[in-house]
Amino acid sequence: MTTPFLIFIVVSAVGILLFMVLKLKISAFISLLITAIYVGIIAGMPLKEVTKAIQDGMAGTLGFVATVVGLGAIFGQMLESSGGAESLAHFLLKKFGKDRASWAMVITGFIVAIPVFLDVGFIILVPIIYALARDSKRSLLYYGIPLLAGLAVTHSFIPPTPGPVAVADIINVQLGWVILLGVILGFPTAIIAGPIWGNYISKKIYIEPPAEFDKPNEKSYDENNLPPFGLIATIIAVPLFLILVNTFTGLIVDKGVVPKSIVTDVLEFLGHPFSALIIATLLASYFLGIKRGMGKQKILDLSTKALGPAGIIILITGAGGVLKQILVDSGIGTIMAESMANSALPPILLAWLLAAVVRVTQGSATVAMITAAGIIAPIISEFGLNDPQRALVVLAIASGATLLSHVNDSGFWLVGKYFGMTEKQTLQSWTVMESIIAVCGLAFTLLASLFF
Repeated sequence: MTTPFLIFIVVSAVGILLFMVLKLKISAFISLLITAIYVGIIAGMPLKEVTKAIQDGMAGTLGFVATVVGLGAIFGQMLESSGGAESLAHFLLKKFGKDRASWAMVITGFIVAIPVFLDVGFIILVPIIYALARDSKRSLLYYGIPLLAGLAVTHSFIPPTPGPVAVADIINVQLGWVILLGVILGFPTAIIAGPIWGNYISKKIYIEPPAEFDKPNEKSYDENNLPPFGLIATIIAVPLFLILVNTFTGLIVDKGVVPKSIVTDVLEFLGHPFSALIIATLLASYFLGIKRGMGKQKILDLSTKALGPAGIIILITGAGGVLKQILVDSGIGTIMAESMANSALPPILLAWLLAAVVRVTQGSATVAMITAAGIIAPIISEFGLNDPQRALVVLAIASGATLLSHVNDSGFWLVGKYFGMTEKQTLQSWTVMESIIAVCGLAFTLLASLFF
């Protein structure tokens, strides 16, 4: 298989995927499966091997991702329905004061998006943005952009949100490293895209709270009896802490710093993403639900509701795993890796470019991340990268999948609608903010790669 033919296969596969999603309006799940079958056939795989790769790729990916994304969705639903996100925002605003409210909002967004989907977190917290803008007579963007930056960075960079979980599994990297490096590189990225960019653009574009949305939302919780900040922060921190403990316990055991024992086995078990998220979900259900007067049936209904959106992401991720498996089984991955080894393009930059191209052309960050991960995974396995280096590739893909949100992205219209902006104003504010996240994410990832 020659290098030009290899390039043709990859380029044509991405082209077919985009054609089906954009022109034919076929579900991303079906489109990814068809693309994987196309790659297998054109690479000369026997048809029986193609169907076997579909089964193996789907099974291998979903065994981990379905469990983590499902548990994470229920965990986030409990935080949302109890008023936890609003409690965090109010506490941080009180601590930072009105003068530094933009910093409170970026931190709020950064924390809230760990268990809660970006669009849900935004809709819950946007009334606070309206109130701040009204009281201070500042542009809505002064507070809104920092909140959105915090939400967007964490949504893309830090598990257990579905994007980084899916990419980490396809690329085969421990979540602990993605969490650690995601926080270290994500927070400065959120500051640049949030308070710094928000301060600048709010002076150029003055936006008032739109009248049709500037009213209290109907909420499933009592705004005068929100759960305490300490409880919310602890519940969110529990799974992250346990997963990090698992990662570092495994590291020191592998390095021979401490011997393997029942204690290290228990720590690794408790810190496995499955165990950590089960513990966090049970804590959230009890302390944010039952202990605050929520009925057991209500908790069950909320859990069921949470799994709807999660199901779509799980299936798309599975299809991305199929694409990866086809590339591996057909031998394309090995040939691509050998070609890459002789090129000047580092894996981090290639991963970022792949995700960016798919993102800009079809709009969905999730589809962009999973497509890029499926293509890059066989290459990464041939490079012999360690876990921190693989985690940086995950973050590079997450960054690329954030680039240039525009009219083909649902987030573009959501933000424009809630802020009462024209398409031009949304491009000037939200789209630039997303692109700052993408470029800073790439820059910080490349910088961090010098130390690992």
